[in-house]
Amino acid sequence: MLPKKSPMIVVKCQNHLNLVVVNNVPLFFNIRDGPYMPTLRLLHQYPNIMKKFQVDRGAIKFVLSGANIMCPGLTSPGGVLDNEVEEETPVAIMAEGKQHALAIGFTKMSAKDISTINKGIGVDNMHYLNDGLWKMERLE
Repeated sequence: MLPKKSPMIVVKCQNHLNLVVVNNVPLFFNIRDGPYMPTLRLLHQYPNIMKKFQVDRGAIKFVLSGANIMCPGLTSPGGVLDNEVEEETPVAIMAEGKQHALAIGFTKMSAKDISTINKGIGVDNMHYLNDGLWKMERLE
């Protein structure tokens, strides 16, 4: 995943965003003091490095516009939860019928709570397809 003998650089950006950059390519990011999470480009290359949640088809357009992931989108017939996921855990957001992740989020409640409570925000959307971090393929 990380090339040998290439320097890793931490780039501090506005809005409390930190990027880990190798060979001018952002590989990981974090916001404020949160955990470092892979970028979507890295997640597409290594799809099994994160736990996964799946949203139903109706939630896809909202997730791609930056909306947080609501519990009903995860618990409906097209949604899938990984019951081992606890609160405040980074997860990959998959979409029903799609192969690659469309977002990376941070759980607001555990998977068990999401399925029992079934209302409100289940996952904070941190990074999604076509956001600023996705469009920044290389850092020159």
